[in-house]
Amino acid sequence: MGADSTGDTCAIGMTAVSENNAELSERELEVLRLVATGASNRQIARQLHISHNTVKVHLRNIFAKLGVESRTEATLRAIHEGWVEVAPAPAEMPAEPIVVWRIAGWQRVAFVLLALVLAVIVLLPPRGSESLVPDRQFSDQGWQAGAVTTPGHVSRWSECTPMSIPRARLAVVAYRDQIYAIGGDTPTGATSAVEVYDPKTDSWTRRADKPTSVLNIAAAVIGDKIYVPGGYDAAQQPVAALEIYDPSQDAWYQGAPLPEPLFAAAVAAAGGRLYVFGGHNGIQYVNTVYIYDPETDTWSLGTPMGAARGFASAVEFDGLIYVVGGYNGAVEFNLCEVYDPAAEAAGSNPWSPRAPMAQGRGGLALAAADSSLYAIGGGWINRLSFNERYDVAQDAWSPFETPVLEQWRTLGAATIRTDDGPVIYAVGGFSGDYLNTNRAFQTFFRIYLPRL
Repeated sequence: MGADSTGDTCAIGMTAVSENNAELSERELEVLRLVATGASNRQIARQLHISHNTVKVHLRNIFAKLGVESRTEATLRAIHEGWVEVAPAPAEMPAEPIVVWRIAGWQRVAFVLLALVLAVIVLLPPRGSESLVPDRQFSDQGWQAGAVTTPGHVSRWSECTPMSIPRARLAVVAYRDQIYAIGGDTPTGATSAVEVYDPKTDSWTRRADKPTSVLNIAAAVIGDKIYVPGGYDAAQQPVAALEIYDPSQDAWYQGAPLPEPLFAAAVAAAGGRLYVFGGHNGIQYVNTVYIYDPETDTWSLGTPMGAARGFASAVEFDGLIYVVGGYNGAVEFNLCEVYDPAAEAAGSNPWSPRAPMAQGRGGLALAAADSSLYAIGGGWINRLSFNERYDVAQDAWSPFETPVLEQWRTLGAATIRTDDGPVIYAVGGFSGDYLNTNRAFQTFFRIYLPRL
């Protein structure tokens, strides 16, 4: 598309490439050009003879490629890169007559009162509008159900048999090539349900219920058992219980409780120990690290995180634990931090920073596959249009496609290794409504070539 010199405010060059080497399409450049003029989505739709929803999709793609979160940021970025040029103002402007109004004191008071009324009207959200920020951070109860936003076909994601119960804020782990979905938040409240998915038969089986119905939980596998610490119970209270599931016996039993009631923590296992990072204790978000030793059934205190937060996600990779994202009631974090259990045991600082994600993600799921980590979902405040993959060796994040747009939070994810490579299963979550979905992501494809 060439520059337009027919009196329009802005002109865009032929191509634009963002910092992550994602090239804007010609249509996206047209949309960006109109955004820079201040045109609304409906005006852009009329101008380009496309639907209002199509404009929204283009904007999401533009924001993702440019790494921005608003129309203003997109315009400034385009101007800075030279994709959009603001035409200079005329050298001489015709003089306008200056009119001086004199008003009485009572009129000033009236104008001030009117301004206050208008300010209240503007600041109050319109009826029926809904922010991505929930009225209550710890449960999705009371939300008016909305439609799930999807981009249509996504090549590396496939739909598998869904869970029998739609739920979010659940714990999801992989054990012996099966996926365990434990507890969570449902349309009727906290659940104790445990379902197990077998990829070989593409089917779910119900197992023994968890003793305590809780949501805002995570879990980890140590040896042949699944550990689920803390949670937020049906009475809307944090719990300290450590409940341990033995898949071979289909039975639960109790471990030593957490040092304090806690929920929305990130959980991972490494070196035969359980690690619990951050969360909320019923009063505030915390930055604590608790370490559980199954052999002695005892807890100890680790070196705290740099920032207090909950709804982060953690995964072990090559002996280190990566703690990513999070939410503290006001901010979605894009942090990626590494915790070294060996350094903790040696009395050294176990924490080190890594490259941050492109966007903050609260309530995300994190899974490891081969030499990469996959951050899936989020969307408490930020509207999301892509997931992110972390290359451990390169310390770099890159986007990858998502089957759910805008928000997909408090889901669970786990990796199962197959003959065709690792497959990540993303289960449940919340996106305008509770989800029972079970989506599989193929991290790579293996192609067999015939011998010549």
